[in-house]
Amino acid sequence: MRLLVVAKEPVPGRVKTRLTPPLRPAQAAAVAEAAIADTLAAVGALSRSPGFGWLRPVLVLEGTVGPWLRTSIAVVPQVSGPFDARLAAAFDDSAGPTLLIGMDTPQVTPALLADACHALRHADAVFGPAADGGWWALGLRRPDGTLLRGIPTSRPDTGARQRARLSRAGLRVATLPVLRDVDTAADAQAVARLAPDGRFAAVVRQTVTPRSSPTAVR
Repeated sequence: MRLLVVAKEPVPGRVKTRLTPPLRPAQAAAVAEAAIADTLAAVGALSRSPGFGWLRPVLVLEGTVGPWLRTSIAVVPQVSGPFDARLAAAFDDSAGPTLLIGMDTPQVTPALLADACHALRHADAVFGPAADGGWWALGLRRPDGTLLRGIPTSRPDTGARQRARLSRAGLRVATLPVLRDVDTAADAQAVARLAPDGRFAAVVRQTVTPRSSPTAVR
């Protein structure tokens, strides 16, 4: 089974732009880099767990590898085009059961990923809804990019549309817990509270100051 992590190179001004303001572009890039690091740490921990030697993690990257990538993982480039086409191509390039997640849920745990992998062994698909109406995980026992192409992304109904596409295809779908994506400063703070011990939380504490705090630096 493949576990694909879709990510964007953490370049200031090109990643996590909805965090600017309140953050500066370099700070937003640092948050993105930390989110990738924690996500890959969870993936790596699972792949090293007893009974998961069959799992093959792959980073599906927009951009280039640099010193920011501090773990050993297979890397393949994203294709060009709209995001739905890039996601679809990632599935088309995969053989056998495939679980795809993004870089925006650094609170993901090895246990949650393990549950998703196990579910995919018994269902045709697994679907992880995101709190903003999108989705954070999608698994297909038989990868097929046509199940994703044409579905608008980054919309409040993206998740509902994707879930409906799976159902219309006649697939048996297992639903995963809802997770919160990191898009805004409020999202970053909320996710950091959920996983306070990770690199992501440490970077958020250094860069994102709650506006309600009386000691906030103006």
